[in-house]
Amino acid sequence: MPSILIGPYLLRNQPGPFRKILSDAGFELIDPEGDFALTHEQLQSYLPRADAILAGGERLTADLFELAPWLRVVARTGVGYDLIDLRAATSRNIVVTITPGTNHDSVAEQTFALILALSRNIVSNDRTIHARGWDRRLVAPVRGRTLGLIGLGRIGQAVALRARAFGMKVVACDPLVDDRIIEQFQIKRLGLDELVAESDIISLHLPLTEATRGMVDRKFLAKMHPGSLLINTARGGLIVEADLRDSLVSGHLAGAGLDVLNHEPPEPGNPLLGQPNVVFSPHIAGTDLQSMSDMAELAARTIVELYHNRWPAACVVNGDVRLGWRW
Repeated sequence: MPSILIGPYLLRNQPGPFRKILSDAGFELIDPEGDFALTHEQLQSYLPRADAILAGGERLTADLFELAPWLRVVARTGVGYDLIDLRAATSRNIVVTITPGTNHDSVAEQTFALILALSRNIVSNDRTIHARGWDRRLVAPVRGRTLGLIGLGRIGQAVALRARAFGMKVVACDPLVDDRIIEQFQIKRLGLDELVAESDIISLHLPLTEATRGMVDRKFLAKMHPGSLLINTARGGLIVEADLRDSLVSGHLAGAGLDVLNHEPPEPGNPLLGQPNVVFSPHIAGTDLQSMSDMAELAARTIVELYHNRWPAACVVNGDVRLGWRW
C-alpha cells in the first residue's frame, strides 16, 4: 500500500474530501502530531517511508530527497514552490505539483483586508479605544486612489476586480499577461518604474525568484509616493526588511501590510516588529476554510492521477520529468 505524508498542520488528522480521495485510491495516510509546520527532523523521520507528500510550508531540501527512496510526488497546497529544491527533486524524478485556481480569491480578500486596515486606521483605532481613547482624525479614502499591482496572474486579477468595486484606479506591471486581461479589468499597463511613480498603494503578486528576491529595496522605496502604502501577500523575500523599516520610520511610507516575512514566524530581531504603521497577518492570505479544502482536494487528485500514470499537466511544475516517468 503506497503511503502519503500529510504536511500542513491544518490538514493533519482533519476530515475532508482530500482524505477520502486518497483513501479510496488505496493510500495509507501518515498524520504526524503537532500544530506547526513539520520540522527538518520530523521530515527526516517520516519521508523515508513516504511515496508522496501533500506539502504545505515545509522546506524540502536535497538532503531530504536523498533520504526518501520511494518518494514520487510532492503535491504542494498552493501555487508557490520556492521552499522546494526543484532542481534536486527533478534530478531524482520526483514530480512537483501545485494547485492553481484554488486560493486566489482568498489572497485577494486578505490583500484588501490589509489595505483597509491601513487606510482606515482600523488597528490603531481599536488599540486606542481599548486604552480608553477616542481618536476621530480623518483618513484618506481608497476610492479614487491608484492601486499598482506588480504581477497580474490569477491573484492580481482577483485583486483588480475588487479594486474596481471600491472605485480605485488600477495599474499593473506584468509583461506576460494577455492584452485581453488588461481590457477585461480596465487596467492600465505600465513599466515598473512608471507604476511605482504613479501608485498610491502598491501590492505585490509575483513569485520569489533570483530575479525578484529583494527587489523592494531602498531605491525602490525611494521612488514610491510620499505617504503611500505597500502590501505584500506574495513572498517575504521580495522585500529588504531593513530598508522598509527605514522608509516607514522616516515617514516616507505611510504604512505597510504584510502577510509574509523573510523568516516565519519573525525572529526577535526582525526590524519591522514594533513599528506602529505596520499591520501583520501570519501568512494566512491563501488559506481560508474554502480555499484550504479546495487546495487539499486538488493536490490529492493530482497525486491519484499520477499514481494511475495520468499526467495533470496544468498542475505540474517540473514537466521535464515526464519523459519515461512512471509511478
